[in-house]
Amino acid sequence: MPIKPDREYRNLGNFELDLAEEDIVTGYASTFETYELYKDGDLTFYERIDPRAFEGADLNDVVFLRDHTGRVLARTKNGSVQLWTDDHGLAQKTNLGLTEASRAMLEDIRVGNYSQMSFSFVVARDHIDWIDDTKAVRVIDSIGKVYDVSAVAFPANPYTEIGLSARSLFDGAIEERTAERLAAAKRERARKALQLKVQILKGGTHGN
Repeated sequence: MPIKPDREYRNLGNFELDLAEEDIVTGYASTFETYELYKDGDLTFYERIDPRAFEGADLNDVVFLRDHTGRVLARTKNGSVQLWTDDHGLAQKTNLGLTEASRAMLEDIRVGNYSQMSFSFVVARDHIDWIDDTKAVRVIDSIGKVYDVSAVAFPANPYTEIGLSARSLFDGAIEERTAERLAAAKRERARKALQLKVQILKGGTHGN
């Protein structure tokens, strides 16, 4: 699967066949639930997309692809892809009955060759919330643009596809947390040294 460094990719949903409409697949491209993203040593990073993150996102021309590449199978511009958000996440409804290529994709979904959904996007704004010293949550506050929704045969490894900006954010958070720990340890050593000095001085005073 081609990876563009300026984009992020997530596999967060499964397809459902619409029994009422023969050529339609539905499902959630993204949810608002917290999920584990990756580990770095003793640190575990989680991620959560804020329910308001899609409010200002560019959804004007989102295409439906196979493994994020190749021929366009459907798109929002001609109405064959519909996207909307609800309390659960970013929902999609796609008509895969319009062309020979899209019908082939539909058949692969029907027989189970492709069951998972992935979407590619760029983040406009995010931040880190620390749960404790070993756990942190990246909150995606705002998404700038959604590029595509794709059927994928092999789910992506989130760590390899979090994007350069996200890696910078995580690296910065780790460095900041490490600096805070070192500073706290330094303050604790200084406090103990001062406490010891006071005890010594008091002992000397009593001795006189």
